[in-house]
Amino acid sequence: MSFNRHILAALALASTILPAQAQPVMVKTFGHWGVYSYADNGKTACYALTMPRDMEPAGVNHGNNFLLVAPKGAGGYMPQAQMGYTLKAGSEVTVKVGNDVFTLTPRGNVAWPIRETRDNALVAAMKSGATLTLQATSSRGTDTQYAFSLDGITAALKRASACQ
Repeated sequence: MSFNRHILAALALASTILPAQAQPVMVKTFGHWGVYSYADNGKTACYALTMPRDMEPAGVNHGNNFLLVAPKGAGGYMPQAQMGYTLKAGSEVTVKVGNDVFTLTPRGNVAWPIRETRDNALVAAMKSGATLTLQATSSRGTDTQYAFSLDGITAALKRASACQ
């Protein structure tokens, strides 16, 4: 992903899930992942973010879609998918990394692992995988699929964790 795409991704993300006063700053890119920092109640917080390499179906306005992983205390992580559209209420978002399958639950345009205890398992799979595939259904009933590169995720998370 180019530097400009990362900046646009960070700004789009900031407008939707970060505190109003937070303006993310690009720290560094690692492969297809970018690390961003922002001020959160006087402290610096960081997260790793990437955008899909492939989106299906073609010809559909997918909006801005991201995978985001933020460090949380004691070596834990909070992974989430943020879509450029509202996800279908009551649906499930399926994530596959190699042979590992994870189910995310949507709320609005964001989805998280159904069980918080699966957060670190998903991140571990991401660190050892090459590609993550995400399948979701929009509130309009459109089935979508995204392929995300995992190149750079381990280094990005190491850097994001260091800014805590």
